[in-house]
Amino acid sequence: MLSELHIENLGVIEELDLVLGNGLTALTGETGAGKTMLVEAIELLVGGRADSTMVRHGAGEARVEGRFVGRDGTERILARVVPTDGRSRAYVDGRLATVGALAEIAGDMVDLHGQHAHQSLLSVATQREALDRFGHVDLSRLRSARARLTEIDASLAALGGDERLRAREIDLLRFQVDELDAAGIDDPTEDDTLDAEESVLADAAAHRDAGRAANEALGGESGAREALGVALAAIDGRRPFDEVASRLHDVLAELDDLVTAARDLTDGIDESPERLGEVRERRQLLADMRRKYGDDLAAVMAYHADTEDRLHELESHDQRAAELDAERVDALAEERAAAVEVGRARRAAAEPLGAAVEQRLHTLAMAHAAVAVEVGEHVDDHPGDRVQFLLAANPGAPLLALNRVASGGELARSMLALRLVLADAGGSDSSVETLVFDEVDAGIGGEAAQAVGDALAGLARHHQVLVVTHLAQVAAAADAQVSVSKTVRGGATFASARRLDGDERVEELARMLSGSTSDSARRHARELLA
Repeated sequence: MLSELHIENLGVIEELDLVLGNGLTALTGETGAGKTMLVEAIELLVGGRADSTMVRHGAGEARVEGRFVGRDGTERILARVVPTDGRSRAYVDGRLATVGALAEIAGDMVDLHGQHAHQSLLSVATQREALDRFGHVDLSRLRSARARLTEIDASLAALGGDERLRAREIDLLRFQVDELDAAGIDDPTEDDTLDAEESVLADAAAHRDAGRAANEALGGESGAREALGVALAAIDGRRPFDEVASRLHDVLAELDDLVTAARDLTDGIDESPERLGEVRERRQLLADMRRKYGDDLAAVMAYHADTEDRLHELESHDQRAAELDAERVDALAEERAAAVEVGRARRAAAEPLGAAVEQRLHTLAMAHAAVAVEVGEHVDDHPGDRVQFLLAANPGAPLLALNRVASGGELARSMLALRLVLADAGGSDSSVETLVFDEVDAGIGGEAAQAVGDALAGLARHHQVLVVTHLAQVAAAADAQVSVSKTVRGGATFASARRLDGDERVEELARMLSGSTSDSARRHARELLA
């Protein structure tokens, strides 16, 4: 839900902070006070069109920020900046983002209904989704079949349909496979092993000289072995030096082992120019293979295996293509069967949905409205993917698409009716947490206004609902009421918003009822709240 809204320099709003809660919140105030600017601010957060004329006179840019808290407690901070010159900027959690990314994220959290460009009810996808939820249409079989078709088509495309292109690719792959086969790389650590061997071979003479010198120092005449023997002979058998003598015995034994090991290593060093040449030639080959086929030998080996598979696939193209074609025929038949099943379910649900929405509209000051749901514009549209809601708002008017016949208030009430119908059917859209209604009560009053208020309150049991209203009956149904007002200071207009509680709310409702705060108006306001 939208828990906090911050606005700077947007229209008549210089700076405004609004904290919002769950349930139904009514935004009220005099005409021109700035209520619609709050809705415009939310529309900017959902990716709406930005216009430099929105920026407050004298300011360099307008800024809108919204804090959204999910049902699981996660928070998202969305922001939009509109400069007087240049393009607007979008931010998601403090990081720059495209307006498209902002709209995609916010679209799952906020839905606007009224005279605004971002009205999901006008899109075919939203209308189709509403029908599917109402009719509990199972799309799993169709989605699975379409996914399988896409997979097969991708495999066919990957095979290569052009014979010349396929022949050129086969030649290239065969050359690469032959080269890799000849290289015979089967150990990803081979180059490390050869590097160590090359280091020994390249400096064999110096290594042997160093080994001989070490042997002489350790075990030769006047070497460490002889000196330790003299020391041991001097103290051996003398009780005060028993511990030292014992340790000298151990040192001499270890020294003998070291002398033997150094001698064996020295004798094992082979000065072989032929072997050194072979190692260097092999390492150069491995380097060439890495340069062509991978960052390391493991990647080269993986490329070798993949290339062999691709070559085999292309060389058996005709057989594989025939197999895929047969699979596609079966998958297409499955997709058609699933599509027909979905189309049948959608068409069965269309008439009841239209009737249910129409019945709801009759209670929302559209007593003569007629609603129909059209499924599938073409005969071959088996699943009925093209779903369209049709509305005739007045008697004798033809049924036409919503965007052609509905005013802002009628659109808002149509969406309100649809939301209520889906909630009654157990298919309420729980993914969108915040619903914003503007002008939903345009041109109505009396019982119809009470019906709209009750309907919004019912919808607020499942969603956070914000409604801009001029009607006391609608505002009284709200869980919270925010008053938007404007003042003029120094020749400039400033809008502000604050939450009303207790007597303040009674007085605002009294003003909405009669334009005054007389005793009778306040009494009527209390009755509405009760």
